[in-house]
Amino acid sequence: MSEAGALEAKISQLTIVAMKAHDAERTGTLRLIKTALKNKSIDKRAPLTEAEEQQALATMIKQRRDSIEQFTKGNRPELAAKEAAEIVVIEEFLPKALDEAGLKALVAEVIEAQTAAAGAKPGPKEMGTIIKAVQAKIQATGLRAEGRLVSEAVKAALAG
Repeated sequence: MSEAGALEAKISQLTIVAMKAHDAERTGTLRLIKTALKNKSIDKRAPLTEAEEQQALATMIKQRRDSIEQFTKGNRPELAAKEAAEIVVIEEFLPKALDEAGLKALVAEVIEAQTAAAGAKPGPKEMGTIIKAVQAKIQATGLRAEGRLVSEAVKAALAG
């Protein structure tokens, strides 16, 4: 997917397959993804890079998680289920998410490196730099993790 528009082309092909299979939910979600990528490309006035495509998809997932929370509070489980199904389809196009144990290990590794460099265990004031370092390591591994989860893991590691 390194060349511009490769993801969009793949999504177009999958949309046709979903339409032929009469899978209305999947077709609709694929169309939403294609539209979001196209709009982002138009806003940028240039083809999207792979990182920008992933960022757009991550934003879509975050929006759906927020919607699920609101629908659950509003006692609308059918709408929450629809949003959850859309998240599953969107995640197909993103790198594998880092599991909790892997995230904790990465955080511990970064804190250990910071401790070795500074000579003392980092405190809450260094939380921002540690989060940035953890996110850089996550991107380097080709995986992904939600910023909120990274923040919580760093906070827990610094507190403990």
